[in-house]
Amino acid sequence: MKLTFIGADHEVTGSCHVLQTNGKNILIDCGMEQGRNLYENQPLPIQENQIDYVLLTHAHIDHSGMLPLLSKNGFKGTVVTTHATADLCEVMLRDSAHIQEFEAEWKNRKGKRAGRSPIEPIYEMQDAINVLQLFKSCEYGKIVELCEGVRVRFTDVGHLLGSASIEVWITEDGVSKKIVFSGDVGNVDQPIIKDPQLTTEADYVVIESTYGNRLHAETKPDYVGEFTKILNETFEKGGNLVIPSFAVGRTQELLYFIREIKEKGLVTRYPDFEVYVDSPLAVEATSIFDRNIDGCFDEEAMALVRQGINPLIFDGLKTSVTSEDSRAINFNEKSKVIISASGMCDAGRIRHHLKHNLWREECTILFVGYQAEGTLGRKLLDGETSVKIFGEPIEVRATIRNLDGISGHADMNGLLNWLKGFETKLEHVFVVHGEDTVTDEFAKTVTDTFGYKAFAPYSGGQVDLATGEIISEGIRIPAESKKPMKTQANTIFERLLQAGRYLLEVIRKNEGVANKDLAKFETQIYNLADRWDPDKTK
Repeated sequence: MKLTFIGADHEVTGSCHVLQTNGKNILIDCGMEQGRNLYENQPLPIQENQIDYVLLTHAHIDHSGMLPLLSKNGFKGTVVTTHATADLCEVMLRDSAHIQEFEAEWKNRKGKRAGRSPIEPIYEMQDAINVLQLFKSCEYGKIVELCEGVRVRFTDVGHLLGSASIEVWITEDGVSKKIVFSGDVGNVDQPIIKDPQLTTEADYVVIESTYGNRLHAETKPDYVGEFTKILNETFEKGGNLVIPSFAVGRTQELLYFIREIKEKGLVTRYPDFEVYVDSPLAVEATSIFDRNIDGCFDEEAMALVRQGINPLIFDGLKTSVTSEDSRAINFNEKSKVIISASGMCDAGRIRHHLKHNLWREECTILFVGYQAEGTLGRKLLDGETSVKIFGEPIEVRATIRNLDGISGHADMNGLLNWLKGFETKLEHVFVVHGEDTVTDEFAKTVTDTFGYKAFAPYSGGQVDLATGEIISEGIRIPAESKKPMKTQANTIFERLLQAGRYLLEVIRKNEGVANKDLAKFETQIYNLADRWDPDKTK
């Protein structure tokens, strides 16, 4: 009954945890890292073909994006998730595979001219198709017997259509424990989808901390009012409003707001302004939202549906599917709204629209979601005056705006309120999926607020859930420290040496700690060494 932390540990993206119990290997999420990679992830403790199940909290690529690679490397098990998440992954994983193939092809064209060796995509379309065939979806609130000794339940956590926290009941060798994985906890009062639902019982909780040290506005933001102001200001200057947006979730929220703005005639001088959704993925995702109304939409959205109003459709809405459609947008001189992916500006068609609009003073670039450290979106928000897009330097003359309050993530108080829903005393809270220092800050906040033991593991951290013993807090290896090695074995051995150096560093830091604690630490080190000493294991 062991939990190992692999990804999104002291980092925001790339969520992945491994649960081993009853002879089964279970992954909770298998996400892709996006933006700056702060720390090296440790390898999975088992081979991919030994993984029996993946429990998927939601469809965002930083939680699901490495599933095709898992399949490519031999995974033949079952991916269990909600109906809406399975629907969204059907388009999102295919889209991700297309991006991997396209970028590899583009880099190889440039590399060939420079005499560089060709590179291969992380995975290809067939890998995405293969893993999608392994999906098995279930309803919110229904307890599913995963295998002998393991039951799971998905609860709506209000972050994205189909998103869930996952309750896992485990019984092994007469010991029963319950662990809850928060996934990404949603913000309250978001349009379209419901607020996060609470879970009341657990022994352990693994919780995200994206906004673990920040607060959203105390009062509900006036999204429509602020959005209207930005539209009017941009159109008065004769410019375009370019919105880098996540194709799934955020794009649909924007359409929801724009429909209301148009219905109320709030953009008085330009009531017929056009809105281009330039993302095949966003177009497909919007249709999936329409198919998952029952059980996923909140009461406000359902009230519109009952009146015969589609909350995501309005006059002037145009969709771009082909590359020709996308290119034509920038030859249309009329002021307009361009909503395009990706939301952090690191890939996709949005980069073409930034190339055409960033240098124009009359245009506005509006960010409506979290921008991870190291992404182009974060650089623009942080005030970069010149950026490179497709290798070409572009001056930043457009107005850069951020629509405050639009966040799919709960803030610090929202996370604490979700934790407050637990009526049983938690044995331990593990804090993941947050920026480096934020994870530690939020762990301290949890302890100060509730008195729970809490800490933020690094990749490779392990916990014995049967006893509550923390086997390892993980290995803090900066990503830039990784050196190319001749073989995987050498790479792993080098990491082991680095882990040993880190252990010595931790030992020195514990000088002066109470003798009983040092004695426990000493015993753990000797036990670990005895397990791995070749002379003692012959």
